[in-house]
Amino acid sequence: MPELPTHLKGRDFLRISDWSPAEIAETLDLASELKLRQQRSEEHRLLPGRTVGLIFHKVSTRTRVSFGAGLNQLGAAPLTLSTADMQLSRGETLRDTANVLSRYLDAIVIRTFRQADVDFLAEHATIPVINGLTDDAHPCQALADALTIRERFGGLEGVRLAYIGDGNNTCASLMTIAAMFGARFVAAIPDGYEPSELALALARGEAERSGATIEIVRDPREAASGADVLYTDVWTSMGQEEEAERRKRDFSGYLIDDALVALTSPRGIVMHDLPAHYGEEITEEVVYGPRSAVWEQAENRLHAQKALLALIVP
Repeated sequence: MPELPTHLKGRDFLRISDWSPAEIAETLDLASELKLRQQRSEEHRLLPGRTVGLIFHKVSTRTRVSFGAGLNQLGAAPLTLSTADMQLSRGETLRDTANVLSRYLDAIVIRTFRQADVDFLAEHATIPVINGLTDDAHPCQALADALTIRERFGGLEGVRLAYIGDGNNTCASLMTIAAMFGARFVAAIPDGYEPSELALALARGEAERSGATIEIVRDPREAASGADVLYTDVWTSMGQEEEAERRKRDFSGYLIDDALVALTSPRGIVMHDLPAHYGEEITEEVVYGPRSAVWEQAENRLHAQKALLALIVP
């Protein structure tokens, strides 16, 4: 494959809004190319000899496996670091950890709770830091989501993207990337569960430039009507387990089932970033039904993250 550009080498990837639409598009273009090369069993070991640390404060299936497998496919070595096994668990500071890991590794992926911790780690590390998920943002998921929508519709511009459920980290990053590329984004969210004011401001700022629209409604049927993409996520994220029963009551009526899918456009697809809780935010029949793009979406975590790593790891 042609030589990769170098202008993104050393960059952090902490939130979608930190990168320009052109930089995001470049990443998605490379992801599509790497996906095709893998399907053809063509070599794409773009990071031979590199080592990338994967720090997990939160449990993980897709993030852990897709980054680990992707690094192996790129010729790099993934090193999974559980915080329970690191001196972080015994009081070593995040700044000291950043300084030490920068001398051992070529990049860090971190999946944790506070966005401020990821920002702090990136500030003090001298190697690229990738946000694998925080309570505020899920930028790697948004890359995979955009890649999936591009594959189905050729792009995001003009696509009606309806998000149903909690205005959480996934919603915030999805809303921002949708706004970057001219989508018509509408979220049906119960009162009190809206995205943060910061997330809304960032998305609306992107929408002003691209011509996208951002709308928050209460009625899932209103959002789903004519939608090209019907998207949902869990109602109770990690760290919110004590709120689970209250959230189930508050989100009653926000289930994606066959009746809601029937309101979408003839080309409409359903997406969920997983794990799914069947009978809560979505039914099993929809996830395994003819409109589902869930499994392609999950696979695209691998390809989008490989492109990201190839572009930023020195």
